[in-house]
Amino acid sequence: MALKNLIPAVYARRIGVLASAATLAALTSLVNAPVAQASPPTPISAAAARSYLATVTPKTEGSLSGYSRSLFPHWSTVSGTCNTRETVLKRDGVNVVTDSSCASVSGSWYSEYDGATWTAAADLDIDHVVPLAEAWRSGASSWTTSKRQQFANDLTRPQLIAVTDNVNQAKGDLDPGKWLPPRTAYRCTYARMWVEVKQYWGLSMDSGEKTALVNILNGC
Repeated sequence: MALKNLIPAVYARRIGVLASAATLAALTSLVNAPVAQASPPTPISAAAARSYLATVTPKTEGSLSGYSRSLFPHWSTVSGTCNTRETVLKRDGVNVVTDSSCASVSGSWYSEYDGATWTAAADLDIDHVVPLAEAWRSGASSWTTSKRQQFANDLTRPQLIAVTDNVNQAKGDLDPGKWLPPRTAYRCTYARMWVEVKQYWGLSMDSGEKTALVNILNGC
């Protein structure tokens, strides 16, 4: 066969090999790509949060007089043997396996607040983004127990999230004027979550809380 007839065939084979290599690389990339972390419902946008804050008139926080966590019944049954805590653990984790009582026996959880990854459910708390005591001081003290139960188990808004237990305990019942997630990359999202929950449930904000939220969201 003449050399000039061999050249196109060689190039054709080379192109075929390169195409196969590219396909293999693409498939390998997909296999090795990090698994996307599950998360709470996506909060309102920073722009929407800023717009709402512009309408908020700060109000002095109420007292904790009469407050008890038992006035916010949780965790409610969601389905079968699964309650709200177990539902959030399964939602926010990766490859979560539960037993017959719906308890998480294995899986992996990434804590958005501090960037830590855990493989034991016992290392996680389910944080109420707007804490129960904070809700009480900003309007929930006048609610019915039924409404407080709905708030404490709200899976529709970005009010519940699985995070490192001691980070959640450090937060306590503090608002964004006094505490923010140590992982700064999550603060914009956290502020949007906080604003949406307060807006939906009609809870008031004090001046320090509002100022902190405005400052965060202006940088988002």
